[in-house]
Amino acid sequence: MNRRAFLKLGGTATAGWLAASRAGYAQEPPEKIPYGETPLNLSDDFRDGTFYVPKSYTPGVPMPLLMMLHGYSGGSQSVRFTFPLAEEFGVIVIAPESRDLTWGQSIPGFDADVKYLGAAFRYVNSILDVDPTHVALGGVSDGAGYALSMGLAYGDTFNHLMIFSTGLMIPMRRQGMPKIFLAHGTRDVQMPIDRTARLWVPKLKEEGYDITYREYDGGHGAPPEVVRESFEWFVSDLKR
Repeated sequence: MNRRAFLKLGGTATAGWLAASRAGYAQEPPEKIPYGETPLNLSDDFRDGTFYVPKSYTPGVPMPLLMMLHGYSGGSQSVRFTFPLAEEFGVIVIAPESRDLTWGQSIPGFDADVKYLGAAFRYVNSILDVDPTHVALGGVSDGAGYALSMGLAYGDTFNHLMIFSTGLMIPMRRQGMPKIFLAHGTRDVQMPIDRTARLWVPKLKEEGYDITYREYDGGHGAPPEVVRESFEWFVSDLKR
C-alpha cells in the first residue's frame, strides 16, 4: 500500500488501518492460548517476529499490549528484555522484525514495514483480548525513531508510546494524542541527545502532548531501571 492510500485513511477508526494492513499475511488462530513466547509465523521471509503472553492472561479479560521495535540489524531477540517486565506487569508484547535490516527511514508509518506491523497487530488482537485504552508502540534506537514517527501518525491506534534513544521524528501527519514516555542517555554518541531528544521533547510539549521525559547518565541504550519505569508508567492508570 502506498502513502497516498494510507493518507486516505485520515481520521478513520483503528479497524480501518488493521483491515488495510492485513493483506498478504495470514495465520490460523491457535487451539489454545499460547502463553510465553511464540513465533508470529506471518512471513514467508526469514524475518518474522514473536509475541509474548504473560501467565496472568485470562481469556475474556482485556490486557494492555506493547508492540516493541528493535534497533538496526536486530530482531525479536533483541527486545526480549521486555518479556520479564511484561510478565510482572501483565502486558502482552509483540516483537516484530523489520522487512530489511532496519525500519523505513523516509516515511515511517507509510512504507513496507507498516503492512507487516498491521498484520502482526491484527493477528494478536484477534486471538487475545486486548485493552484498547492501553495499546503502546515502543522501540529502541532505529526502532524508537520509527515508533515515535509512526505512533504520532497513528495515535488513534497507539495511545501510548515508549521511546528509548530515538533519532528520527518525521511523522507525515498527526492523529490522536498518544501519551509519550521518552528516555535518552546524556552520553549517547550514536544519536546525540542535543540533536534528538532535547529537540523533540520541547516541540512535542508545545503541541500539547502528555510527555514523560527521562534523561539518564549513560550511552545508547536505556538502563533496566528506566525501562521498568516505562512499564510502571504504562500501567499506572489501569482499572483492575
